[in-house]
Amino acid sequence: MRNISLIFKQFSRSVLLVAGLVVYGATARAQADAAKGEAIFKAKCTACHKIDTRMTGPALGPQLTSETDDAYLTKWIQNSQALVAAKNPKAVKIFNEFNQVTMTSFEELSDADVGNVITYVRTEWKKMQDDKTKAPAGGTATEATGPSSLVVWGLLGVIAIAFIVILVLNKVIATLERLLLNRQGLLLEEEETTTEEAKANRLATVKKLLKNKKLVFFIVLCGTIAMGSFSWVTMWNTNVHQGYQPVQPIKYSHELHAGVMKLECQYCHTGAFKSKNASIPSLNVCMNCHKSVKTESPEIHKIYDALGYDPNTAKYDSTKARPIQWVRVHNLPDLAYFNHSQHVKVGNIKCQTCHGQIQEMKEVYQYSPLTMKWCIQCHKRTEVNGKGNAYYDSILATHDKIKKGEKVTAAVLGGIECGKCHY
Repeated sequence: MRNISLIFKQFSRSVLLVAGLVVYGATARAQADAAKGEAIFKAKCTACHKIDTRMTGPALGPQLTSETDDAYLTKWIQNSQALVAAKNPKAVKIFNEFNQVTMTSFEELSDADVGNVITYVRTEWKKMQDDKTKAPAGGTATEATGPSSLVVWGLLGVIAIAFIVILVLNKVIATLERLLLNRQGLLLEEEETTTEEAKANRLATVKKLLKNKKLVFFIVLCGTIAMGSFSWVTMWNTNVHQGYQPVQPIKYSHELHAGVMKLECQYCHTGAFKSKNASIPSLNVCMNCHKSVKTESPEIHKIYDALGYDPNTAKYDSTKARPIQWVRVHNLPDLAYFNHSQHVKVGNIKCQTCHGQIQEMKEVYQYSPLTMKWCIQCHKRTEVNGKGNAYYDSILATHDKIKKGEKVTAAVLGGIECGKCHY
């Protein structure tokens, strides 16, 4: 009996020890440092993941909350490809679901670091869900609603009726005053006679002024000058759209991108550096950033719609794609030739010279008049620097030949280039 009792006591102690270790492990996992996890998440995970939105990888909030096997999650985060190579069903499924995009391995992260990240994600996801649950009640209490359209139209109708009533009352008052004057025996005929005389006097004055040749000449001269000036200014500014600022289908702020974020103009307008046209950037350029940045913005979703892109699945549907109907701001006549690369690359002209302080514009407008006079004045005052500029080497060499009295043909000056004839 003593042996059986001793065995039972040892067994009980072992069970209690194991239970204590399990409880301690669970407590330790629950007490993982979410603050440290946040720092690791922002440093290593935000390039491909968000907590509540799918990006290159899945939305981590629901993914890590639904998956309770932390040991598997730790192995996946540290080296996902090892699990895929081992044909782990969960790993293979999610690998295929995301088009077999290889997840970066984080073998440098310890189990504790991964646990901190998991705790942070789950905590933030729970907060987001709680906020969504509380939002309707709070939103309803604080929601500000303006007057309905019925009330506005009703007020406008009352104002219109009041105005009509005032006009009618004025007519009635004038009629009553005339009746009162008739009863008092006032001589209305004298008033009429006075009115007729006043009209006659005014007519006589006008005739007298028309007979004044100097006055007539002065009026005609002033009218001619005014009409001529008006005609000249009107014709001079025909097709000059300085200050033109159309409303674009997507609100794009140059102040934010070129000003605050310091993006180079050529990152989007690649043609300005190497071709005649600056070119409108393709939406794929926008997607370089906005596939993961500001994905909740309604303006960014216009880009998604134009590309047929579904942010939830990160896939494109070409059947839903459609072009963005941008409104052209700067438009030169067909008879004018302008080459962006010649000015930007060769002449080293800054974009602000023609387009103004573009980095301060929330909405782009035409800063310069873009007239022939404006271009000629710029060409007269802009100094050409040919040092170290290969574009001017042939021109400077040609000038040296002319100084030496050597023969200079049209071919030397670029006369056999394709663009000279085939424009």
